[in-house]
Amino acid sequence: MTNVDQRAVLERLIQERREDYASLSRLIGRNSAYIQQFIRRGVPKRLSESDRHTLARYFGISEVELGGPGHDSSDASRTSSSLIPVPRLNVDASAGPGAFNDSESENAHIGFDERWLRRVSRSKSSDLSVIKVQGDSMTPTLSDGDDILVDAGDGVERLRDGIYVLRRDDVLLVKRIAPSPASRRIIIQSDNDSYPSWPDCELADVDIIGRVVWVGRRLR
Repeated sequence: MTNVDQRAVLERLIQERREDYASLSRLIGRNSAYIQQFIRRGVPKRLSESDRHTLARYFGISEVELGGPGHDSSDASRTSSSLIPVPRLNVDASAGPGAFNDSESENAHIGFDERWLRRVSRSKSSDLSVIKVQGDSMTPTLSDGDDILVDAGDGVERLRDGIYVLRRDDVLLVKRIAPSPASRRIIIQSDNDSYPSWPDCELADVDIIGRVVWVGRRLR
């Protein structure tokens, strides 16, 4: 496979998966313009072995398709699951204010098994983020310091009973929401009875960021 073929395959994958150059560049530990320069300018001339391996595993393809050897162990990636890196944002729910989807707030990525991720979310990976819970207003369901996976592709259009990250009065919160079946009003609840709930809120007054689909915590 020629170097031009490598760039064409990578460009096609980026378009099909709705990825972006900067995120993939950060995935392989390069500066944000690295992948774009490789595809558009041919610099570098070829992907390094480690970069090729990481990208092939991320997209779930054989390294051969990115210019790797004709026979390699990564062919197994066609049938096995790959890891999807989800950004961990430097934002605390219920600690606001602050922009939620600002790419500058990314401080790490957490790799999730692709098949598992598809079971918990139907959204594209760019709609997923991990943030930290601050405070105890949602105990016992969520605890202070928990990491939560937020699906921004599952927001106000599909709103239903569940736990959501939302912004109200410029403060980022994680709360349980119960929409009214008869109107555009919602109930915003804290699972901890020591904290107040808002029993009758206008949906237009709340910015629904996304649904919480997973929680992870360190055992104490």
